[in-house]
Amino acid sequence: MSMSTLEHRTAFAAVRPQMDRFPLDTVCEAAKILTGASDPIAAMPSVLNVLSSFMGLRMGALALLDDKGRSGGDGKPVNPFIIAATTHGSTCAPPETRALPIRATRQVFRTGVALVSRNVVEELGEAAIPPGAPHNRFALTSVPIREQVHSPYVIGVLGAWRDLDEGGMRFLEEDQRVLTMVAAILEQSIKFRRLVARDRERLMEEARQALHAANETAADNCTLRGEPIKGIIGDSPAIKAVTAQIRKVARTNTPVLLRGESGTGKELFAKAVHALSDRRDKPFVKVNCAALSQTLLESELFGHEKGSFTGALAQKKGRFELADTGTLFLDEIGEIGPEFQAKLLRILQEGEFERVGGAKTLKVDVRLVTATNRDLEAAVARGDFRADLYFRICVVPIVLPPLRERAEDVPTLAQTFLDRFNAQNGMEKRLTPQAMAQLARCQFPGNVRELENCISRVAALSSGSEIDERELACMQGTCLSAELWRMQSGDRSPIGGLATVRTPLPVIDSGAGQRPPVPPLPPGFGEPPPAAFAPPAAAETAEADADERARLIDAMERAGWVQAKAARLLGLTPRQIGYALKKHGVEVRKF
Repeated sequence: MSMSTLEHRTAFAAVRPQMDRFPLDTVCEAAKILTGASDPIAAMPSVLNVLSSFMGLRMGALALLDDKGRSGGDGKPVNPFIIAATTHGSTCAPPETRALPIRATRQVFRTGVALVSRNVVEELGEAAIPPGAPHNRFALTSVPIREQVHSPYVIGVLGAWRDLDEGGMRFLEEDQRVLTMVAAILEQSIKFRRLVARDRERLMEEARQALHAANETAADNCTLRGEPIKGIIGDSPAIKAVTAQIRKVARTNTPVLLRGESGTGKELFAKAVHALSDRRDKPFVKVNCAALSQTLLESELFGHEKGSFTGALAQKKGRFELADTGTLFLDEIGEIGPEFQAKLLRILQEGEFERVGGAKTLKVDVRLVTATNRDLEAAVARGDFRADLYFRICVVPIVLPPLRERAEDVPTLAQTFLDRFNAQNGMEKRLTPQAMAQLARCQFPGNVRELENCISRVAALSSGSEIDERELACMQGTCLSAELWRMQSGDRSPIGGLATVRTPLPVIDSGAGQRPPVPPLPPGFGEPPPAAFAPPAAAETAEADADERARLIDAMERAGWVQAKAARLLGLTPRQIGYALKKHGVEVRKF
């Protein structure tokens, strides 16, 4: 060893003790990362980098038991493991990568005792040093990760290296303590993830058993399948598929989640689930979760005791108590906050709760039906909706079709709504065939609710007993929902629902209703004329210009007078549309 090298190491050792080390901060940061991660194994590279930054532990790695298993060369079982994470990221590398010494790691797996090697080369050999290490003067600390506290079963090994050239020999005892605490936090995170996965598998198995039981009684349902469900109007294939699902699941006690856009009739289908179940003679109780604050929602669902808060002048039973032995319908379930989600989870798991301000535990037997127009999977991914609650309510999801996917039902629904209006107002109005055909061409982003409003509005405003197509709001440019849809942007919409993230709706006409697709314009439409251009006959030119102008206006009306959308409809660029508008003297409407 040269004198200059020795002097350099001596000087570094003199400076090193003054450098800050943060064992407590290391444990706190590791706890934040692991408890906030949905997958603690994927978060381990960040934890290993925290160990490096805060403690000076180099080349940390996590080894986990290999579920597939392997055998040694002599056929005897060994402790099979993989390198699941290093400071460079998550991986699934074999032990031969030497991120951790194979012999030492297997010893920790076998004995469940932490291992501290003060000089890896002397105790484990030159081959134990990880590839890419700057030198071979390192100490190793490896601690076990158990299946649960005090369990003899070891599922992983957490190891890290200490550079002896940096005077790290005196830190090995502290390194072991910190790594042991981080391993304990990781144990709890892995245990929680496995419990959630196990709970999910159990719920999925319950759902499979429920559907299997429903299929076994399908023969009994066949006699009822021809009879319409009260309140559900339509004979389209989409609505038939949904009613078939409703009939199958109604006779079980399995939780049902009704999914669909706003206005598809989720409450109506929830009543159908109750009416076709064995609880049909028991209470059907409904609650709109979006209409109440979280505090009022707790009192409304669980009830309260007298004097439990200001204004609680008497004991009040909650909706869960009122729905005992019957069905409880929670509409807009996606609107409840995280704090109330935890309280709701308990009653769904155990079937018991306490009133607000009360100490007595009550038990209820309730069939739960929920509904939402939100994308719950995205909410779970963002952390806005609890995953365990999601798996509780989304056992049998039923997606209700939007009205545009069951256009065959529009005439029947429209006539039903008009008959209802006539009965309520003592009138005898009717729709002309042309008006009925125009309604069938509309897209109705507000679904059945919008159609009902449309019929009520035109029936109230029409002057005679016969309602013509020209009296419809879409033919007069006053269709509000069309304007709302025109103002949508990105993945958000003022109309909303699952369609905003799942099925993009076609453009709704804001002026003259829905018409057949716009035929493609001839090549060169909207382009400035070339320098050398031989004009055709005057009559042919005027006719072609009139035809182009009509198609241009038609496309602009379809696009709500948004030039970019009109360009997409015609297969042109926005610049070509701008030139064509100027060429034909079309004034752009402003909304």
